[in-house]
Amino acid sequence: MGKNRTYSKEFRDYVTKLVVLDGRKIVDTCQELNIPYDTLQKWVASYRKKQKEEEHIRQSQLLTASEYKDLFEEERRKKLELEEEVAILKKAMHIFTLEKK
Repeated sequence: MGKNRTYSKEFRDYVTKLVVLDGRKIVDTCQELNIPYDTLQKWVASYRKKQKEEEHIRQSQLLTASEYKDLFEEERRKKLELEEEVAILKKAMHIFTLEKK
């Protein structure tokens, strides 16, 4: 019977990144760190799946050209409204200051 060893999350993350990010071979890493091949293979598969899901989420948050155009037009419209309000307030302030003199 084999031993059931537990590994900390930090250790699993570190070893997985050695394989995925540094390009080390799973076989070599297993031998060096005395980790069962199947265990490390599962860690790597889980890490890659998580990366794909995160990438999918990032891609879904990007705006399409039409969404960007709509957002730009909305911001432009709000800016013009604010500029118009400021101009009206300036005129009103000018009128009120003239009346006090």
